[in-house]
Amino acid sequence: MKNALQRFGKFLSAMVMPNIGAFIAWGFITALFIPDGWLPNEQLASIQPYMLTYLLPVLIAFTGGKMVGGDRGGVMGAIAVVGCIAGVGGTDGQPMLMGAMLMGPFAGLIIKKFDQFMETRMPAGFEMLINNFSVGIIGMLVAILGYYVIGPFMTAILAVLTAGVDVLIKNNLLPLAAIFIEPAKVLFLNNAINHGIFTPIGAEQVKTAGKSIMYMLEANPGPGLGVLLAYWMFAKDKATKDSAPGAIIIHFLGGIHEIYFPYVLMNPVVIIAPIVGNICAITWFSITGCGLKGPSSPGSIIAFMAMAPKDKMLFILIGVAIAAAVSCAIASVIIKATSTSTSIEEAQGQMADMKAQAKGGATVTDAASVRMVIFACDAGMGSSAMGATKFRNRIKAVRPDITVKNTSVDNIPAECNIAVVQTTLADRARKSAPNAQLVTIGNFLNDPALDALYVQLTTLDAMASEEPEKSAVDEMLETATKNIKKDVIIRDSIRLNQPSVTKEEAIRRAGELLVERGAVEPQYIDAMLERERLVSTYMGMGIAIPHGTSQAKGTVKKTAITMLQYPDGVDFGDEKAQLVFGIAGIGDEHLDLLGKIAECLDDEEVLEKMKTTNDVDWILKQLS
Repeated sequence: MKNALQRFGKFLSAMVMPNIGAFIAWGFITALFIPDGWLPNEQLASIQPYMLTYLLPVLIAFTGGKMVGGDRGGVMGAIAVVGCIAGVGGTDGQPMLMGAMLMGPFAGLIIKKFDQFMETRMPAGFEMLINNFSVGIIGMLVAILGYYVIGPFMTAILAVLTAGVDVLIKNNLLPLAAIFIEPAKVLFLNNAINHGIFTPIGAEQVKTAGKSIMYMLEANPGPGLGVLLAYWMFAKDKATKDSAPGAIIIHFLGGIHEIYFPYVLMNPVVIIAPIVGNICAITWFSITGCGLKGPSSPGSIIAFMAMAPKDKMLFILIGVAIAAAVSCAIASVIIKATSTSTSIEEAQGQMADMKAQAKGGATVTDAASVRMVIFACDAGMGSSAMGATKFRNRIKAVRPDITVKNTSVDNIPAECNIAVVQTTLADRARKSAPNAQLVTIGNFLNDPALDALYVQLTTLDAMASEEPEKSAVDEMLETATKNIKKDVIIRDSIRLNQPSVTKEEAIRRAGELLVERGAVEPQYIDAMLERERLVSTYMGMGIAIPHGTSQAKGTVKKTAITMLQYPDGVDFGDEKAQLVFGIAGIGDEHLDLLGKIAECLDDEEVLEKMKTTNDVDWILKQLS
């Protein structure tokens, strides 16, 4: 659930972050030119409502649509959200920032599905006509849906949220919002909360009151400042103590709140400090009637005060100081009273892993120094082997200096720089390879995190400009792949045109074929089912490779691979597998054939034919 929440939060943030500059422009125009602003100007102030009503939602919807459906998805998102805006009355209605976060990805998904449907149905010569008219027609229909349904629906949701905030304010309960805000920030939901919820509500309040406290709830730099000050003064770890001053500057003046998240992760009890600090600050702001004229983005003291009304600047500064002082006092007590072996480096690594899980990937901090990438699965002989082969073939032309291997998750070598594992095995991988950077994925073949890893490892000008000579090891590997054992897969091990069955039945049948081959003992089938319960063996692209757990290697008599073809697919969770390869391996004898399977995946025509062909000889030829 934590991983899903993080991914959701980062997805929402990714729609907002590229457009922060537009939020800043709108905020400055509001703070400077409205009637009680720093430089009142009625003509220039008239720009503000158009930016809030049209510019910001269209930018967010375009970004969200592009994230899902590429450039065409971005255009679709922009078209769709205008329908929402018109449906609630334009500048007279509520801002559609939340609507944009919904309509952008939704419209992008629709055009993406349409494009996938048309891939094999596009008549030659009509590509431009169909591409342009599809966006126009489908965009019109989605805009109409936004006008009549989505816009009013999001207005109703915003009205409920606004009413809830009013109730909290009237009953002096708004400070309790900090109980949810501060932990959510550490889970990387800060931008989603600030710009997805608080900014639309704040914009409504600004229309009538000229300011809003909603802009202050998440952006206040005081609570985080207090945590950093406490670590600077009382941290036991010298590296942590020495890093705190720099973090203070980045957080307080630069507005990058994420800099203090690792300090909270080092000792999670410290989260109490910013919660209480923010509660005290919100209470002060409520009592003194403080509010900002526009959103503070980023959340630095400079941006925070730039949005402050002239008559409330002192009170707002006091509120920030209160938050920092209370947070520092509580964090200091916790830091002195609790001992932790976690260092700031380890906490930063944990935060990087959390970001990786949220984004589906990881950032490679020094791509040029990477020499070994390990793909690891439970047993180290099936899914990881195919993943490693495919990634090795993909990257070897650009980075021949990188060794790509596979192993079991509990035996990752110490020299590993990057470990690629499925999310459910991440904890075991951290224990096995504490010094390796971790890339967590859903499957080993077509996961977006692998694409991101490839880009990070290959976008090096120095690497791309040279083509080193092949090493002796490379030549040995190439020779090995040419000497595939011909009897690993045979005609009798292949079954085509099988009727769809359950995942368990397909795995059991693959195991039974291995037993018939004399490759394994019958109990190996139960180990295959157990392996599937631990971690899915679905690889992506319609392929699954069930195999036994590492504990079942003693039941393997010889290396063999079986193949079952299910043209209508077998459900492996949310995906369908048309090809199910059963694997039993002694040593590395099966790896060459897995390499051939991975090579077939690079040719879409071969892969699709393999899923439907009736020709066993043709399949054997492809795998030999």
